Amino acid sequence: MNRLARRLAPRTLRSRLSFVALTTAALLMTVLTVVFNTAVDRHLQHQADDELHDRAAAVATTVDASGPRVRVLETVNDSLLDANVWIYDGTRLLEKPPSATADSALTRAAGRLAARGRPVCVTVHTDDPHFVRLCSQLVSGPRSTATVVTAVDLAPYRNSADTLLSGSLILDAVMLACTYALTRLAVGRALRPVRTMTDQATRRSAVNSDQCFGAEDQPAELARLGTSLDTLLDRIRTVLRHEQQLTGELSHELRTPLTRIVVELDWWQARPRTAAETRATHRVIAEAAQSMRIMCDTLLDDARDRAQNDSTAPGTTSVVPVLRRLAESLGAPEHVKILVDVGDPGLQAGVAPALLERIVSPLLTNAVRYAHSAVTVSARQLPGSVRIDVTDDGPGVPTAFADDLFQPGRRADPGDGHDGAGLGLPLARRLARAVGGEVSHDGGRTCGARFRIDLPFG
Repeated sequence: MNRLARRLAPRTLRSRLSFVALTTAALLMTVLTVVFNTAVDRHLQHQADDELHDRAAAVATTVDASGPRVRVLETVNDSLLDANVWIYDGTRLLEKPPSATADSALTRAAGRLAARGRPVCVTVHTDDPHFVRLCSQLVSGPRSTATVVTAVDLAPYRNSADTLLSGSLILDAVMLACTYALTRLAVGRALRPVRTMTDQATRRSAVNSDQCFGAEDQPAELARLGTSLDTLLDRIRTVLRHEQQLTGELSHELRTPLTRIVVELDWWQARPRTAAETRATHRVIAEAAQSMRIMCDTLLDDARDRAQNDSTAPGTTSVVPVLRRLAESLGAPEHVKILVDVGDPGLQAGVAPALLERIVSPLLTNAVRYAHSAVTVSARQLPGSVRIDVTDDGPGVPTAFADDLFQPGRRADPGDGHDGAGLGLPLARRLARAVGGEVSHDGGRTCGARFRIDLPFG
């Protein structure tokens, strides 16, 4: 039964709304039809009762109850007045209709009304006619009381009621059909923009489409839906861009340690090595793998923190040891000297050690890559922050490229012979901004390049 009900249930929104409208209209029309026909039946019954009372009043004029016994006076229209009329003196029958017998159902019903001794109207079911309305009326005198009972056939009234019922049912059916058709038409027209939006969503891709659903020329509800969908698409595009950016950054950051591992393995396999050389190769590979793990953890933690809108500084770090460790492990060419100049050995930055390394490392790597002879890394405390400057004596940043310096994937000269994907500086700036800091380029320097890292004070 449940399976059959599910199969018969409307599946589309248009059909469901039409079914709801049809059901509601059917219930309303049923109530109205019942109320209307009940009111019509009562009205017709009142009409029949009024006719009986009028006839009883006319007959009462021929009844004399002034004496000790009730007498029925003869009149010109006596035959008309006697039709369907019973006259009683108490419970004693004085007159009855010529067509009625003493033991007929109507006569017995009239006798019961006369025995009650008060005006009463009842409906009696007989063989022919099927329904008869009887009303009694008292004629009181000084010494006696008579009862006049009149009857009327209800067939004409019931025929009128049946005709009205049939007409109301036909009208209800027509109204329901019109309601269903108009509801489907109205719902179809109202849902047309939704179908259009659905087709648009099917054709478009959240990755490569910048089109919007828009809210123009739409009803208020659909305008809000379009705005919500546009917002959702923007969030999806943002998430996808972040995922692509994170993938690119991981690829960029992992390239150097992977290259180092490959080079060490190739060197180790080139010819037989001593135990000491093998241990040295193992150490280099372990350091590179550890560096890769730290890079992955740092980038993933940063992405997770940004997804949770957590902009708080994840701890404090002593700046000097981190800068010196980076300078020693960078592997600069022999002609390039790295100088770490920090006035306060206890200088603290409000970031985690791994994050500080990932912010400074790309800037220091670029400085060593383009420097002629020297790279200087300096750090000092400012009001509420720590500033780290990375300065080199290389060719500097071209003026035409200054605006695109921190754009992911952009390089000033892709053919300069250096391996890079243009993601280091954007990564450093994004990581610094994630903790409330900043990475910027000092455009006022004419000799070489200087990059500034501003971080929260620890």
